[in-house]
Amino acid sequence: MNQTESSSLYSDLDKMSTLDLLQGINTEDQKIPDIVAGCIPQIASLVDGIVERMQKGGRVFYIGAGTSGRLGITDASEILPTYGLDGAFIGIIAGGDSAIRRAVEGAEDDPMQGWKDLQALQPAPEDTLIGITASGGAPYVVCAIREAKKTGMLTGCITCNEGTAVASECDCPIVAVVGPEFVTGSTRMKAGTATKLILNMISTSAMIRLGHVKGNHMVDMQLTNKKLVDRGTRMIMEEAGITDYAFAREKLLTYGNVRAALEAIKQN
Repeated sequence: MNQTESSSLYSDLDKMSTLDLLQGINTEDQKIPDIVAGCIPQIASLVDGIVERMQKGGRVFYIGAGTSGRLGITDASEILPTYGLDGAFIGIIAGGDSAIRRAVEGAEDDPMQGWKDLQALQPAPEDTLIGITASGGAPYVVCAIREAKKTGMLTGCITCNEGTAVASECDCPIVAVVGPEFVTGSTRMKAGTATKLILNMISTSAMIRLGHVKGNHMVDMQLTNKKLVDRGTRMIMEEAGITDYAFAREKLLTYGNVRAALEAIKQN
C-alpha cells in the first residue's frame, strides 16, 4: 500500500479551528525524528560509501521531482558556502531550473529524462546518485538510478514507502515510512520533513568525515557576509586561544578562510 497517498488520520480539516489545525500538524511532525532514527544504519552505510568515493574525487548527485527535487537542490546548494567545496554535491530536478519555483506538468513521468539530465553532467563510476522520491515510484528517478547503477556509480535513495521500485533498484535504500500526511497526499509535509532531516545527515556527516569541520567549526566556510566574517573571527580566537579580535579578523580576511588563517597563526 502506498502510505504517502493513504487517507489522513484527521477528518473534516476544513471545519477545524486554526488552533486545532496547528496542533494536528505538530502532532504528526513529532513522529518524524523517531522514524528517521530507525533509518540511521542505512544512512550510515550510504555515507560511508559516499566518503570512500569522494576521497577519490567523486561527486554526489541528488535527483528528484517536485518537492523532492527542490529539497535535493537546497541541500546541494549549501555545500559551497558552508564547507567551501564547489561542485561536490549537485541537485537535479525534473523539468529543469524552471521547476524549482513552479511545477512542470508531467516532468517526473518521463522515464529516460532523468538519466539524460544526469549524463549532461558527465557522471563517473566514482560518483554517487541519490534518488529522492516520497512515493518511491517516480519514473524520472527510478530509471536514472537503474542506469547509474549499470555504470558502476554508487546508488542510494530516500523514499517514504516500503516495497518501492526505487528502493529495489539502488545499492543503499533509505526508507522512512512516515505514514499518512495531515492533508492526504501532501508529501511536502511529513515526507518532506523526513527527507530534509536525512539530507542534512548525509551531507553534514560526509563533510565532517572528509575533514571540512575542525572540532565543531566550519573551517572552510565562505566569508560571504559580515555575520560570517564575525563567526570566522571568533572561531579563530577560540581555536588559536587568542583574545585579540582585530588580529584574528585581520588574519581571516588576509588568508580567506578559517583553516588557512589558523595554519598561518600556528606557523608564526
